[in-house]
Amino acid sequence: MPIVEARDVHKSYGPNAVLKGVSFAIEPGQVVAIIGRSGSGKSTMLRCLNGLEVINAGDITVAGHKLDHERKQLLDLRRDVGMVFQSYNLFPHLTVGENIALAPRIVRKLAAGSIAAIVDQVLEQVGLLEKKDCYPEQLSGGQQQRVAIARSLAMEPKVMLFDEVTSALDPELTAEVLRVMENLAASGMTMVLVTHEMEFARRMAHTTIFMHQGKVHEAGPSKALFAQPQTPELRQFLSAGALK
Repeated sequence: MPIVEARDVHKSYGPNAVLKGVSFAIEPGQVVAIIGRSGSGKSTMLRCLNGLEVINAGDITVAGHKLDHERKQLLDLRRDVGMVFQSYNLFPHLTVGENIALAPRIVRKLAAGSIAAIVDQVLEQVGLLEKKDCYPEQLSGGQQQRVAIARSLAMEPKVMLFDEVTSALDPELTAEVLRVMENLAASGMTMVLVTHEMEFARRMAHTTIFMHQGKVHEAGPSKALFAQPQTPELRQFLSAGALK
């Protein structure tokens, strides 16, 4: 059974149709990269998977939750699905540890001892245990993004969604974050990432989906798709410097 499934998903903003019948399925433990030009609908599709956007037609099921946009259904979904954005969205007045502890305390209602153990575990996972008592402003952009990943991991998600998480970072900080994502992939985490890091997608993603004008234009095993794109649109996208 797929852990993520989208069937004929449509999404419009007024007269502007952004998603025009998107369908795909993702098996547990798979890493799937969604690539495409700006405006192709890739980030909108990712936000639909977490219920941040209400679809106009079609069906989405993630981690056993069928999105119907009832409040309880969305809360249940977000217990099982973590999402990391381009902006870190850390609370500046809370320490790193306090940022991570917030959702396990409020949403999962765990005891203090359990939360402390989870905070240490996820910070060690992203290589930042020594920064637990620091405030976000004391961290680099790459470190803040790794804390954002740790915060999602603290909810013990079944699926992780990443939306252009390195686009605001310089190459050195990007490498820090991508190493964490590689380790997550190696651990068997199901991951869906919208990315402009083509080499990372080619090397790490089991499957790559190329979106063009609101549709899945081409999809397949990443190495084959990058080596032999089947459509002129994907060939042009890759030859325009997207793959370095």
